[in-house]
Amino acid sequence: MISKFSIAIALLALTTSANALWPIPQSYKHGDTTVWLSPDVQLVFDSPLETHIATKNKVREAWSRTRGIIFQERFVPWKFYPRGTKFEPENGIGTVIKKVFVEQTSVDKPEPVRYGEFDESYTLTVPVTGGNFTSLGPYGVEATLGEGGEPGAVYITAGSSLGVLHAFTTLTQLFYYSNSHRGGVYSKLAPVEINDKPKFQHRGLNLDVARQWYPKEDILKTIDALSWNKMNRLHLHVTDSQSWPLEIPALPDLAAKGAYADGLTYSPQDLQDILTWGRSRGVEVILEIDMPGHTTSIAEAYPELITGRDKQPDWVRYAAQPPSGSLKLRNPAVKKFLTTLFDDLLPRLRSHSQYFHTGGDEVNKNVYNLDENIKSNDPAVLQPALQDFVSHAHTELGRHGVTPLVWEEMLLDWNLTLPKDAIVQTWMSGESLKKVIEKGHRVIAGDYSFWYLDCGRGQWLDFLPASYKYFHPFNDYCSPSKNWRLVYSYDPAAGLTQEQAKQVLGGEVHAWSEQIDPVNIDSVVWPRASAAAEVLWSGRTDAAGNNRTFPDASPRLAEFRERLVLRGVGASPIQQLWCHQHPGGCQL
Repeated sequence: MISKFSIAIALLALTTSANALWPIPQSYKHGDTTVWLSPDVQLVFDSPLETHIATKNKVREAWSRTRGIIFQERFVPWKFYPRGTKFEPENGIGTVIKKVFVEQTSVDKPEPVRYGEFDESYTLTVPVTGGNFTSLGPYGVEATLGEGGEPGAVYITAGSSLGVLHAFTTLTQLFYYSNSHRGGVYSKLAPVEINDKPKFQHRGLNLDVARQWYPKEDILKTIDALSWNKMNRLHLHVTDSQSWPLEIPALPDLAAKGAYADGLTYSPQDLQDILTWGRSRGVEVILEIDMPGHTTSIAEAYPELITGRDKQPDWVRYAAQPPSGSLKLRNPAVKKFLTTLFDDLLPRLRSHSQYFHTGGDEVNKNVYNLDENIKSNDPAVLQPALQDFVSHAHTELGRHGVTPLVWEEMLLDWNLTLPKDAIVQTWMSGESLKKVIEKGHRVIAGDYSFWYLDCGRGQWLDFLPASYKYFHPFNDYCSPSKNWRLVYSYDPAAGLTQEQAKQVLGGEVHAWSEQIDPVNIDSVVWPRASAAAEVLWSGRTDAAGNNRTFPDASPRLAEFRERLVLRGVGASPIQQLWCHQHPGGCQL
């Protein structure tokens, strides 16, 4: 029988040693033996004979990045031990890992793949001769398990290159830099046994690059950060009423006149670079061109396509935010414009993603009083006209073999008929999510009460004296700010039956850019998006069905945040430093 004293010692070992992985794997067992990683460690990659050279290159390039992170990151975890604690290995003795054996068991499906067609699972083992695996359960009880493999190596098995990439990401978190032993890289966690796969298929960030300008390099850095969190989707809200930065060669005036300034555009090569960067890191980039609302920037080049353009000072009657304006309905010129736009853009996206987001949120009824073909704000008049517009857009997507994504209003507010395979993105509530599922569509979750990262920054509008008192103290509509604990508490599948939950592809956190730009994007998104990343990868509950707790998550997220910072991501801190050095001392 294990005594209370033994349990206490086991718990102490758990809380005072750096053994953090983020997101937590589905199954993670480790010991307390030190191993070292040789600076000359080699990758041995085994895959089916018919594996495409592109897959092999993808894995080798990912391994090169992984080695660079492990040996150049130089993460010394002093913050997570009490002051004065000797946390590095007592000596430089221990098994030296010289090889990483990777076996990919299946050939990658031709990209791009659809939901349900890719395997992101992997196993990772670090064996030690004579050592035992130790599984620390909820009460610190030790469980001894068998060994596997030979010492001096890491063993990874995965069903696809995506699984291999995720295993490499986990591997980077097992090792630390030693100041004491000539800069060696060590782990005190061997033997290690990890069996892992994601709970949800879609784990993403929605980044608005239209309201503010983001250089390509900032988008690439964000993709890197997503991959380190095992997130696999970047949803780029690439145009809006305020600007059109996306160059469309068939419609050159769109960006030339619709961008904020000369040069603040994404060329076809920029877009290709973003797509390729994401693909090589396991992050699929999905573009959104919101329509028919949020399109006023089109009027800079094609004013005849937009109704209610920038109506001042009463823009609020015609739009959710300035400038007002919306694509006209039942207008042949608008349909021709969309056909030209999609014929140019979709073939360039098609080899990277089979999905495209056509928006559909916040369609304003009053603006169509000004549309010469509509002249009404009656929903009974607008609904069939909007159906005609959306059906045309989705027919064009279908012609290119692309599946549409839309915001929830198209289905729930306007009761439009969508293609059966259309995916609906919800942002208003859990009730919206249920309604979408009941209507037979797959859904991507992201309740604004939990996963809107831009909330709580206050109003960005300038209030005239007459309206001052009504808006004081100038909170934004979704205040307060959603701290990482609130983000972590959200479960996209909460309240659903097992069958309903199968329709939830996953979720996204959202970074709308009214008050976010390249200067503060890192601190706004990270590490709060990391909290969502664990929910989407590991699930809100553990294998025993218990909710994952803050005392468990907080130190792991804090350590992961340090790794992000060392990699150039300006992530905000989790707690004050004293809390990290005194495990359990900041609980309430």
